Amino acid sequence: MADLFTPFIKNERHSELYQRASKLAVKVKERVKDSEESATFSIDNLRDLKADGYVSLPLPKAFGGEDLSLYELLLIQEKLAVGDGATALSIGWHMGVVMELSEQALWSDDKFIMIAKEISEQKAVLNRAATEPATGSPTRGGIPETKAIRNGDTYTINGRKTFTTMASVLDYFIVSAFVEDQGAVGWFLIHKDTPGIRVEHTWDTLGMRGTGSDDLVLENVVLKEDMLVEVNQKKKSAPKGWLLHIPACYLGIAIAARNDAIEFAKNFQPNSLKTPISEVPHVRQKIGEMDLKLMQARHFMYAIAERWDQYPEQRESLGAELAAVKTVATNIANEVVDLAMRIVGGRGLSKNLAFEQYYRDVRAGLHNPPMDDMVIQMLAGNALRD
Repeated sequence: MADLFTPFIKNERHSELYQRASKLAVKVKERVKDSEESATFSIDNLRDLKADGYVSLPLPKAFGGEDLSLYELLLIQEKLAVGDGATALSIGWHMGVVMELSEQALWSDDKFIMIAKEISEQKAVLNRAATEPATGSPTRGGIPETKAIRNGDTYTINGRKTFTTMASVLDYFIVSAFVEDQGAVGWFLIHKDTPGIRVEHTWDTLGMRGTGSDDLVLENVVLKEDMLVEVNQKKKSAPKGWLLHIPACYLGIAIAARNDAIEFAKNFQPNSLKTPISEVPHVRQKIGEMDLKLMQARHFMYAIAERWDQYPEQRESLGAELAAVKTVATNIANEVVDLAMRIVGGRGLSKNLAFEQYYRDVRAGLHNPPMDDMVIQMLAGNALRD
């Protein structure tokens, strides 16, 4: 079977990174069943990701990282997702946040140096905690109900965050809150062992169960004022290239479904046929359709990533393209998995095969930001602008 990644591996560095991701993909695939049953992020997967140094790859080389480009991030994340989409999506948030902090200098130098050393030396893992029950996705613009109240040189924070991916295994949380003395939304860096921090195991979903996206509860969490690491400005936010880790993940799931469907078709021969079903015209049609769809989505995604890397001066104008990649890729990923299920037939619903899990997991991509309706409205607005 042709390796769909070959056209996108363009140099020796790409090959080395790809091989690392490939080895990890094999390991995480072995633990999918346990993560599915417990709806938690696998401790063993995290241990392997840390041991490999995967979690520090996005750091600048001065801090022991590899200064990953966006293209390289997508290459390894997509491959990791072939092994397990939930693991890839989860660690992708950490990887993307590290890239964002490094590239956009959102924090003071001393705070970035501190967290970079933690990631490099201790292999610390972090993620943002922004979603809340009342606000829904933060991309919709809701103000956090989590509050930070100043008392001298400290802040006291109370609130609850939902969809906190890897909540039970994170070393640091970057928590959004309404900072009352500043009248603005801010972000606080909080270590997992800070008093008042609690994770409630609430994650019980149809798909992406292995992300362990539980609730983070903050009850009278007291922080020094310098742990307020960001305050949202009213200026328009810059495009975030690293969010392409989302479509890369779901395309990885689709590739896994495509690969398994082809193997099934080549090896399944009902007694009504003289050949495996891979020789049946309508099955071959579906296989061809899967590859055509994957070509369209992946070449689009990698082309935009390459543009992001090679022309930094154009990044401010790439918002629509980045959003469009997510919409195209996640919808095509769903279509590819559906085709794989149709090739396999009723057996695809069995818990003994991975297809039903691919089917559930890939659906979650439609609910990751940016949402389809927002992307379409953005494109329409651009088209109609005078």
